[in-house]
Amino acid sequence: MPGRMEWRINASDGTSKVLDARRGLAAKIWQRVHGWVLGFVINIWKFLVGSWTIGVAEPKKFIHCLKVGVALSTVSLFYYMRPVYEAVGGNAMWAIMTVVVVFEYTVGATLYKCINRAIATIVAGSLGFGIHWIASHCGHKYEPTVLGASVFVFASAATFSRFIPTVKARFDYGAMIFILTFSFVSLSGYRVDKLIMLAHTRASTIAIGTSLCILICMLFWPVWAGDQLHRQTISNLQKLACSLEGYVAEYFNNGEIANIADEDLAKKLQGYKCVLNSKATEESMVNFARWEPAHGHFHFGYPWKQYLKIGASARNCAYCIDNLSSCIDSEMQVPEFLKNHIKETCTRLSFCSAEVLKELATAIKMGRRSSQTNFLVDKMNCAVEELHDAIKSLPYQIILSPQTVEGSAEGNTEKIEKSNKASVLEVLPLGTLVTLLIETAARVQEIVLAVDNLAHMAKFKTKKEEKSKENLSSESANENSLVQESMKTFEKV
Repeated sequence: MPGRMEWRINASDGTSKVLDARRGLAAKIWQRVHGWVLGFVINIWKFLVGSWTIGVAEPKKFIHCLKVGVALSTVSLFYYMRPVYEAVGGNAMWAIMTVVVVFEYTVGATLYKCINRAIATIVAGSLGFGIHWIASHCGHKYEPTVLGASVFVFASAATFSRFIPTVKARFDYGAMIFILTFSFVSLSGYRVDKLIMLAHTRASTIAIGTSLCILICMLFWPVWAGDQLHRQTISNLQKLACSLEGYVAEYFNNGEIANIADEDLAKKLQGYKCVLNSKATEESMVNFARWEPAHGHFHFGYPWKQYLKIGASARNCAYCIDNLSSCIDSEMQVPEFLKNHIKETCTRLSFCSAEVLKELATAIKMGRRSSQTNFLVDKMNCAVEELHDAIKSLPYQIILSPQTVEGSAEGNTEKIEKSNKASVLEVLPLGTLVTLLIETAARVQEIVLAVDNLAHMAKFKTKKEEKSKENLSSESANENSLVQESMKTFEKV
């Protein structure tokens, strides 16, 4: 700029740099504050964009937030409606606390907490009232001893019950509420008559809160844990099929995956990792689904536990695919002529295994027995036998020991055409690949057995049975229409 002096220094490489004037303390502080404010605004904007993305991807979560707001707004009317407030008094806060603690995303989780809280409150309140009455009749001298001993015994027993797997799975929240309520009631300083009124008002407010949560959760856009478990199981089987096909195709450099974008290909290959991390989610959803009433095509007493066995079998298959992925990233690569020898059979086996998984996913989705499953399993077993034959047909002359290869390099033995020869170390990754593919096929059969058990326990029907039902319903409808027409003609006569 004109009128401004610049200071330059010459560098060793022949270039020159301009020296900036030193900034003052105020300028440094302003620069630091400006950076903090700008970073804070950017983080807030990223948070809003991420929240909007979650809401657009899963609108049910946004609806759940609205349902919680409606429930809290409704229960807060106890403070604003004078007659209701005079009836429950300050205990209306228990209804609000119940809604906050109990209202969950799925219907099964809400019912689980509501029923556990209600039963634990009733049992602990009644037991605490009885202990309090007994202690009050023992005199002032022994009353603290009776109360302390009762709290110690029942709290210890309830805490130990939370370590029992069956109790922890279904009644863990109820055991915690039991300890809280029993300690509160038995150690309260109220007289027995006031204690009865207190227990009545608090039980009524808790009942109001739980009833409101159940009604809003079930009547307005309900989210069923059983449906989520059902869809996740279908999605996991489909992801296994896509990952298995994708890894084998990438290993043999098939042209089909060349047309897939890199991001889509990465998602397709890494889908099996979702199956590996699904155990905790499946167990919680199975626990919540057992509390839900009949809905959709899920009847009362639906075998939700069988989904855990399907998930365990799917994870066993995913472990094989995880090991299969290491074959692609291995530093020791198999010669191309060996790959070409088993390329067709390996690709066919992966395709058949993926077809079985996709057919199982379709069967679970439609809720009916598939007539093609047995055919696809037989086809997969034939592909396994073909792979065995392909491995046996490898000529023994192409496999050399490492010492022979080194000797040939030194010139001690005759010259060997390396294009048609391979060392043992080069053949080992091929054996690993073949073993993993055969093991994957065996674990796919375990998934088939688990799905067959689910179809038997859930009473899945075949296409023939569904068609016969449709024919019967159409015939009955035709008969009813004929009867109505004959009645109308009879009335006219």
